[in-house]
Amino acid sequence: MKTRNKLLTLLILSAGAATTTALINKAIKLSATSKNVLGEPEALCYKWRLGNIHYTKSGSGKPILLIHDLTPASSGYEWKNLAGKLSESYTVYTIDLLGFGRSEKPNLTYTNYLYVQLLCDFIKSEIGHRTDMVATGSSSALGIMACCNSPELFNQLMFVNPESILSCCQVPGKNAKLYKFMLDLPIVGTLIYHISCSKQAITKDFMTNYYYNPYSVKSGLIDAYHEAAHLGESPKSVYASIECNYIKCNIVNALKKIDNSIYLIGGGALEDIDERMNEYKAYNPAVETATVPNTKHLPHMEKPAEIYELIQTFLS
Repeated sequence: MKTRNKLLTLLILSAGAATTTALINKAIKLSATSKNVLGEPEALCYKWRLGNIHYTKSGSGKPILLIHDLTPASSGYEWKNLAGKLSESYTVYTIDLLGFGRSEKPNLTYTNYLYVQLLCDFIKSEIGHRTDMVATGSSSALGIMACCNSPELFNQLMFVNPESILSCCQVPGKNAKLYKFMLDLPIVGTLIYHISCSKQAITKDFMTNYYYNPYSVKSGLIDAYHEAAHLGESPKSVYASIECNYIKCNIVNALKKIDNSIYLIGGGALEDIDERMNEYKAYNPAVETATVPNTKHLPHMEKPAEIYELIQTFLS
């Protein structure tokens, strides 16, 4: 009888803890998305085979596609400070990749090749011409692989603070499946995701890694990233794929084969940026580089005027 009572008590406590955690998860999601910071009256939708893709189009002139970084809180909002100015000279497309921001977030394993297919399909369907492309961080690998796969779709390429070649080559480790299984759990996995993508975590990233001047980080910016991380039905799926290196891909052969003009822009305050850019030049001597002083990972957000000038210089 005592054992049965203990088991019953344990079951009740476990159920109560699970219910409480689920309610906390629900409250976090509602709070993160309540301000509707990312709402856009003229947003467009590309109906791709794996889910609807949010994108924007503005301006006139030759097309340029802007691709955000691959963090769970990333979205096309990343280009907000630059897209308006670029639209005076270009037809500017910004895209929320599948699993990010305002696009659909299906529960699946996201890979480099999935995004390569998405980019190629998007250009064929929505742009319809060869396009210049600017990508940030981890998305640079997607751009390189997409260009190698379908060079006829791309014109000039610019990558802002691309990952190191070694980082791109990482593969899922021995514990990747177990960790992804934990993240896929409906209550515990969601709680882990919410902790990793909390306002505090996003603020710390901006103040230490993304911006050179932490005093430039505004609350509205944090709200936008926090909202992007919590929109959709299954936002943690892409986070699990990122953390377990399913989106990584060896880009060396593709980088060697590309015959397009490639320009690398680095944040001058990043310690290893010169080594990173020299890696790319070693595999493709035609790569050209420039750095923006007093910036870190997101110079196009912190100093959009300087990035605009570089785009005008390199991609004109």
